[in-house]
Amino acid sequence: MPPTPERERSRTGRVCAIRQFPFDTHLRREVETMLEAGHEVEVVCMWRPGEPRRECRGRLTIWRMPLTHRRGNAGRYVFEHSAFVLLAALWVTVRHLRRRFDLVQVNSPPDSLAFVAAVPKLMGAPVLLDLVECTPEFFATRFGTGTGHPLVRLLERVEQLAIRFADRAITGTAQMRERFVSRGADPASIDVVLNASDERVFDPSKAPVAAPDGDERFTLISHGSIEPRYGLDTIVRAVALLAGELPGLRFEVYGEGSHREELRRLAAELGVDDRVTFSDGFVPIDELVAAIARADAGVVAVRRDPFRDLTHTNKMFDFVAMRRPAIVSWTQSVADYFDDSALQFFRSGDPEDLARAVAELHRDPERRERMVRRSAELHERYRWSRQREVYLGAIDRLLSPGR
Repeated sequence: MPPTPERERSRTGRVCAIRQFPFDTHLRREVETMLEAGHEVEVVCMWRPGEPRRECRGRLTIWRMPLTHRRGNAGRYVFEHSAFVLLAALWVTVRHLRRRFDLVQVNSPPDSLAFVAAVPKLMGAPVLLDLVECTPEFFATRFGTGTGHPLVRLLERVEQLAIRFADRAITGTAQMRERFVSRGADPASIDVVLNASDERVFDPSKAPVAAPDGDERFTLISHGSIEPRYGLDTIVRAVALLAGELPGLRFEVYGEGSHREELRRLAAELGVDDRVTFSDGFVPIDELVAAIARADAGVVAVRRDPFRDLTHTNKMFDFVAMRRPAIVSWTQSVADYFDDSALQFFRSGDPEDLARAVAELHRDPERRERMVRRSAELHERYRWSRQREVYLGAIDRLLSPGR
């Protein structure tokens, strides 16, 4: 996207981006946006086996700390966070003293990661806090503690301290922003940057929809991490319920995760292992885009909870950007952005209701076409080409001499 006149006049700088987990899709898109705007970026994150500890790509340098992320209980969570904070704080301080950063961006969770930027901030570098998640709600649902648990209350206090420590914050939905404000944050200090898909990647013109081949196949697709909270077992059960009614129904899963083998066993137990297929782990993005284009509908089956009522998932925007009908479990955050003329909703965790939703779409191709048109219409205001301007605007304000 060509820069606006205002962007051309904006100051570029040296940015440090900190993310506790390995370099992921969300941060990668932000980093690419900063690089396109002319910034120099250094990323500090966890290491994933097989990745280089240091990686240089032009104006981008990635420093991977000698610490890997492993799923586990709350104890593992605390250990990983504490170890990463110590390593990252030391590394960022040393890098800043050698050659100062003009801006430090910190991506949660956890929110306490913001304080890794203490030395650069004391020396004049502004801090942008990207509140990727609502950490208290995320922790409560992830570990089943409930929102009233003392540790969750502590996380709420840390969240507010981190927002006050930062010079500005961004977050992914209006619902998340409202939650931060309800706990005491200044609404003027937080911008909403939707987690929309990059249309240059998820571009339907690059992978045109395959023409019908004359059979009765109806393919559902889901992609991303294969974990219980994403509700893929609900989709497998719905496929089993529809086996007699829709003999051509297929479900393709692209991704990897701890729930993968359990899903395979479930498909075999329900007698639909010939209908449910899995990719060999994460696949190249071009292959994923082509698979979405071939599918008849995408399914987002996240389990509804207090956390999911505040957030969106990337895959929903991927399906909309690719002009595929999307069948989505109802959450408040999704319903506030898309109505039932744009998405086919079903009750979270309810295979029977998902089976109903799939059957309705299968027998009504005209509704599928109307949904695609309506979702594209609503998506126009949410596109990354628009969201990137909000994101770069927050960076510009922090880098401006008069801030």
